[in-house]
Amino acid sequence: LMLETAGLTNVVARQLHLQTPPTDLTEWKELISRIATRSKTCTIALVGKYVKLHDAYLSVMESLYHAGFENESKVNIKWVDSEHLVDQNCCAEELSDADGIIVPGGFGDRGIEGMIQAAQYARENHVPYFGICLGMQIMVMEYARNVLGYADANSSEFTPEGHHNVIDLMPDQQGVETKGGTMRLGKYPCTITPGTKMAECYGTLNIDERHRHRYEFNNEFRAEFEEKGLVIAGTSPDGRLVEAVEIPGRDFHLGAQFHPEFKSRPNRAHPLFKGFIAAALKYQSEHTPTDHPMSLGE
Repeated sequence: LMLETAGLTNVVARQLHLQTPPTDLTEWKELISRIATRSKTCTIALVGKYVKLHDAYLSVMESLYHAGFENESKVNIKWVDSEHLVDQNCCAEELSDADGIIVPGGFGDRGIEGMIQAAQYARENHVPYFGICLGMQIMVMEYARNVLGYADANSSEFTPEGHHNVIDLMPDQQGVETKGGTMRLGKYPCTITPGTKMAECYGTLNIDERHRHRYEFNNEFRAEFEEKGLVIAGTSPDGRLVEAVEIPGRDFHLGAQFHPEFKSRPNRAHPLFKGFIAAALKYQSEHTPTDHPMSLGE
């Protein structure tokens, strides 16, 4: 807005010999107004292994802020190193002041057990949870361990010979030895299951989202998960690949195999991030303890 006031548009158009219509920045002025008048604040615990370098999660961080804009809320991010979450007592200490928990993407086995502890804490305490890519796989592994009863449930990325690898290499990745450029990468369509939180957030049943992964929900366990209450919220159009899962009856406990943060914009928050922050604010209003900063007026 300041650049427009200084006449930058006219300079650029003149120098590039462009014929342009009158500038209309109404949308951006409204965005600035929403940012300036936010009346609420929520705290989101971002649980990951790269939290010492915040830029590693820059797109996720910005997407949380975008969602805050549309929920009239500031978003404070609490950076939680998953390696420190060794049990549920540690989770209670680190996560008790969070209004929502997000586990973003990543690779490798470092810090995985702590992420699973965080997902368990969110599920058992009804704290809004959002898992992205690896975070969705974490949600599935936690559910398999503590609801299906498979104590050794894991991903073949971490335990190749495991008996209950509920996350496995995608079928077209089997036998791939030269890994460069072979993962599932880019935009793919997804069909949403009617009546789910996914459907509520998007307002449609057909979407396109961007992917970057090699491992996927293992369909060998699909029926068992569904029997135990986990909802398959989104699949590839042919129904073969599970793209999203959620726990029904929750304000938000959802995992997406794709990367919604890649499509979020300051003036157009991604529907899932928007729904997640809305759920975090609702949780806060229902669970704010007396010593919460919001209660103290800080």
